[in-house]
Amino acid sequence: MDPHNFYSSTNLSSTTPIKIPNIQIPFIHLEPFPLLKIIIKKMAPQRTIVDQVSGWLTVYDGGFVDRTWTGPPQFKFMSDPVPPHHNFNNGVATHDLFTHPDADHRVRVYLPEIPDSGKLPIILHFHGGGFCISQADWFMYYNTYTRLSREAGAIVVSTYLRLAPEHRLPAAIDDAYSTLLWLQDLADEKVHEPWLSSKGDFNRVFLIGDSSGGNIVHQVAKKAAGENLHPLTLAGAIPIHPGFLRSEKSKSELEKPESPFLTLDMLYKFLKLGLPMGSTRDHPITCPMGEVLQGVDLPPYLLCVAEEDLVIDTEMEFYEEMKKAGKKVELLVSNGVGHSFYLNKIAIDVDPKTSVETHKLIQGISDFIRNH
Repeated sequence: MDPHNFYSSTNLSSTTPIKIPNIQIPFIHLEPFPLLKIIIKKMAPQRTIVDQVSGWLTVYDGGFVDRTWTGPPQFKFMSDPVPPHHNFNNGVATHDLFTHPDADHRVRVYLPEIPDSGKLPIILHFHGGGFCISQADWFMYYNTYTRLSREAGAIVVSTYLRLAPEHRLPAAIDDAYSTLLWLQDLADEKVHEPWLSSKGDFNRVFLIGDSSGGNIVHQVAKKAAGENLHPLTLAGAIPIHPGFLRSEKSKSELEKPESPFLTLDMLYKFLKLGLPMGSTRDHPITCPMGEVLQGVDLPPYLLCVAEEDLVIDTEMEFYEEMKKAGKKVELLVSNGVGHSFYLNKIAIDVDPKTSVETHKLIQGISDFIRNH
């Protein structure tokens, strides 16, 4: 039998075994496509797991990475992509676009429905995920940043970042900074994007990032400090629960409870996969504590921390170092909650404490933007 044409030469209602080289599968009245899936599965090479972050990511030999969600099914919707909608939905419209016709670099833009509002501040957002998972269109970010766009009265530009381990750092930082330069080109009218060009206030651009995105906020702010971004102005930087830590475990890492969005396994494995090859957690991207910041022209910071976060001790160390260096830095503490709690729609809906602290966080960020 010709293995490339076995459907046409075989009576599929037969119960006689079909022989394919090295494989024998008895028929049990299966339809063709399910049968083909079985054959392909048996013939496919077996991959060896190199590393795994429970629920989120599996790395195989040969560099193959599987990001299929394997955790509790009731949480899967938070990582499902939300399609863009150009019409206003609950006061916000969204669309995705490439920042350059020849570049595979996308952003998602959120526009609040505010009639006759004049120019609106711009929030440049970098998603979290330990540099290894998540995308700008995930429900957890859509749910959070439509709300922030609406309540802060700001246009949000969320960057699709390249992911490790396929693209180790500084790839995500390069993507983030590239988006800032694209906003500069918009401000300088070198390129055009209808929503931003007509409604955006390029004198009030804010950087914001969740978890590892908070690390990127600090790196982009430092890099921008040495550049002339005119006519764009960085008005503020908002790292939310940044993944600041070092090789030596802090007291909070040892004593604080793990949460759905951050376990020690996630924390250490994601960074091992995301940092430049051969780096430790003492790398400046993850351990900016103690770096020399005198003479670095940083914008005002709003550092957002959670009382029960595994990395709150090193976040607070960063806060103290910023103050010692004479930088403008405000602190927003969310009490009784853990890492990235505000992204957890289920907890927001069922737990009054999480709901209240999420409201306070969004309100505090909105106030910071309005005041700068």
